[in-house]
Amino acid sequence: MLVKTYSAAVNGLDVTTVTVEVNIVPGVMYRMTGLGDMAVREGRDRIASAVQFNGYKFPHGDITINLAPADLRKEGSSFDLPLAIGILAASGAIVSDVLDQFMMVGELGLDGKLQPIKGALPIAIKARKEKLRGLIVPKQNEREAAVVNNLEVYGMENILDVIKLLTGASVFEPTIVDTRREFYEQQYQYDLDFADVRGQENVKRALEVAAAGGHNLIMVGPPGSGKSMMAKRLPSILPPLSLAESLETTQIHSVAGKLKRETSLISQRPFRSPHHTISEVALVGGGTNPQPGEISLAHNGVLFADELPEFNKQTLEVLRQPLEDHKITISRSKYTVEFPCSFMFIASMNPCPCGYYNDPTHKCCCTPGQIQRYMNKISGPLLDRIDIQCEITPVPFKDISKAEPGESSSAIRERVIKARDIQTARFKEYRGVHCNAQMTERMIHEFAEPDDASIALLRTAMEKFSLSARAYNRILKVARTIADLAGSERVEVQHISEAIGYRNLDRGDWAERRLY
Repeated sequence: MLVKTYSAAVNGLDVTTVTVEVNIVPGVMYRMTGLGDMAVREGRDRIASAVQFNGYKFPHGDITINLAPADLRKEGSSFDLPLAIGILAASGAIVSDVLDQFMMVGELGLDGKLQPIKGALPIAIKARKEKLRGLIVPKQNEREAAVVNNLEVYGMENILDVIKLLTGASVFEPTIVDTRREFYEQQYQYDLDFADVRGQENVKRALEVAAAGGHNLIMVGPPGSGKSMMAKRLPSILPPLSLAESLETTQIHSVAGKLKRETSLISQRPFRSPHHTISEVALVGGGTNPQPGEISLAHNGVLFADELPEFNKQTLEVLRQPLEDHKITISRSKYTVEFPCSFMFIASMNPCPCGYYNDPTHKCCCTPGQIQRYMNKISGPLLDRIDIQCEITPVPFKDISKAEPGESSSAIRERVIKARDIQTARFKEYRGVHCNAQMTERMIHEFAEPDDASIALLRTAMEKFSLSARAYNRILKVARTIADLAGSERVEVQHISEAIGYRNLDRGDWAERRLY
């Protein structure tokens, strides 16, 4: 008897419907075709144990299974459930006339319990696109998949419940998630707030400018000056995620298996802080089974690199293209996948190897040559892609001991949202451009063209600090953001002046101040 069930294969963010064909005739062989990997082939033993544990006999016969399309590699254990249902139906152990109406995914335990799988959300989107009636997933993945409307999503505990649903022996209610209510309720629930930060007003201003324009930023200062503390609070002043951004971000985390059990949609911007020992593959993605890396997990959020010079230099260099293109294409001999990675890059570092250059409370013991070699760990092209570069000095005791808290994140966020609204209106005719940091060369000339006085100031800065052409564009982008925060239609001298002040680490200026 030939039976067909439906499942799905996830490759990057792309999902392909897989037809599981099972045919049983007299014999003793078990054959599987369709490029299933070892985890798929090992599913036979899990399926046999699961069906026997739940009162069914594993059929004795010549079982032939095909996973179509046969030329697409199938990976992972999520095919256990459709394979088990197909085998039981082909052997006549169960009878159902709705097998062609459902897509099924799930790993089986030896007792028949369903274990969670990766990629439930993009699979649900694919099931709706295929106009199937419903999707059957493990209980742990039900809220994630139920985000998709116009699709019946059933979260099941074990294979016995799945059989009862398909045969009509029991009635189950599909999972319903009020996506919008849950999404908007959780948008502003932050554990960290800028009100906890005492002093450092210039750095908080730089972070506000970065948040308002989506700019990359690096902070340089001695240990204990508050670099990590302020970076971790950056998401609390960023504009809230839109539903479209949330859905895209949730898909990436779903494919990576990073969603918590009770999470339906990610409602807050991601904040990823990888350790400096991270490998290139872990950072950009890839692997035997292609998975998103940290830059994609930070999509629509923040990627924070603490102690930047301690990262492997070659690992840092792979960031250069994603910072420009906002996507990463991973090409290997067996696959090519593309992940989005539009993120704010925030970094921090010490000013020298000992960490105490320019610290009023500690004496620096580094020579100029040591400082220069330390700074040279960060390449010029990478620094050029960081719009805002600011130095931090430790907060004096009188500021730390103040009883008054600093300005709250909610107050700063209001100004940031107003500036972003101005940019949204400005770029409404430009697809894929949402903030000043994403402006192209032509758009800079159209929206951030400086006046004569500003050009004179820029010329002086370019000559004095040996700035590159890319740094010139970055200054204009940051100046445009500063003007938006001030509610100014044009970029004026004071905006250019503040933007130039955020280029502290450019090579000529940095080397000159340290060597002499």
